[in-house]
Amino acid sequence: MLVCLCAWTSVFAQGSLQDTLKKTTPAPVSASPSHSKWYDKISIKGYSQFRYNRLLETNPDLKCEQCDKSIGRGQSFSFRRGRVVLSGDIHERVFLYLQFDYSSDASSNSKHYLQVRDAYIDYAFDKKKTFRVRAGQSKVPYGFDNLQSSSIRLPLDRSDAINSGVPNERDIGLFLYYAPQKTRMLFKKLTDEGLKGSGDYGIAAFGIYNGQSANKPELNDNVHVVTRLSYPFQIGRQLIEPGFQAYSGQITLASDQVSSGARKISNLTYDDRRMAVSMILYPQPFGLAAEYNIGKGPGFDAITDSIRTQNLKGGYVMASYRCKWRKGFLVPYLRYQVYDGGKKQELDARYYHVKETEIGVEWQPIKNLELTMAYVIADRRYADFKVDYSEKGNMLRMQLQVNY
Repeated sequence: MLVCLCAWTSVFAQGSLQDTLKKTTPAPVSASPSHSKWYDKISIKGYSQFRYNRLLETNPDLKCEQCDKSIGRGQSFSFRRGRVVLSGDIHERVFLYLQFDYSSDASSNSKHYLQVRDAYIDYAFDKKKTFRVRAGQSKVPYGFDNLQSSSIRLPLDRSDAINSGVPNERDIGLFLYYAPQKTRMLFKKLTDEGLKGSGDYGIAAFGIYNGQSANKPELNDNVHVVTRLSYPFQIGRQLIEPGFQAYSGQITLASDQVSSGARKISNLTYDDRRMAVSMILYPQPFGLAAEYNIGKGPGFDAITDSIRTQNLKGGYVMASYRCKWRKGFLVPYLRYQVYDGGKKQELDARYYHVKETEIGVEWQPIKNLELTMAYVIADRRYADFKVDYSEKGNMLRMQLQVNY
């Protein structure tokens, strides 16, 4: 009996000791969550465009070097673009943006190379990001058509007149943007709700950049200067955005860009300046967009066989109508464009005369998929030292776009 009593006393004592320890021993402190790293804030997105341009083609000799090189004889299916974007706020005032294209052409015989399209950071001077400075390779704030993403734009290619001012839409430089927080939210709405906005490039912009185009070396000691004013506002249900932009600088043509027999300035450096007006009525449901620019730049003169500074002019007007269809959206559109002027990125700064009508429709059955069909009626003429080109033709173009 004594043994049993000792055993029970031992068990009771242990239980009391354990209860006491539970009451007196503090609960373990959980490890504090580690601060998130900057790379945890990076998002990944992108899109791909798959095209065929030769349905109902009436003239296989019609081509367009500035827009889609897969137009015309000897071409078939192609990737127009394949983009991957890494972006995010790596600090409350620092925004990082990197965009790569995995379908770029290194040459006519080497396709689908990885290329840098954008590589920049934004530094905001205040928490609301009213004032931002952008450093790196990015879009130059000139022209609504140029600033609008290719994943959003209705026509399959940008207009000749606006895009020839800033080929590839991008360059390396410093750009200052200003927009109140309320307006920045409106810019975001115009893209997020499928209204075909251009994105947030401020209501006022000023910048300096090389002027030679994206992924090309600077060839002179001058910089281009650009400014843009654009203000979206609402009247009833309608959203309207007028704009004005201008740039000025000097461009140096690369030596392999000039025919040996063509007359030219000894240092191959020419004045390059333009101004443009824009007027955008966002499609709710009817939309209208128009831009026109004038200026001076290098252009080939067939009469004197010389590259000289010449006047240029041109623009476009486009009507569209956005409506729901089944579970997605259907947007028919009609664009007419003209351009008379040189193209500084082409051989001998070819001087162009362009008239083109594009009748198309974009169907987005789901957020991740878009199908565009466009019938093009084109009249394209140009002259360089070697070629006097003049072709007319029609074609039905098709594009499948995947958003991810």
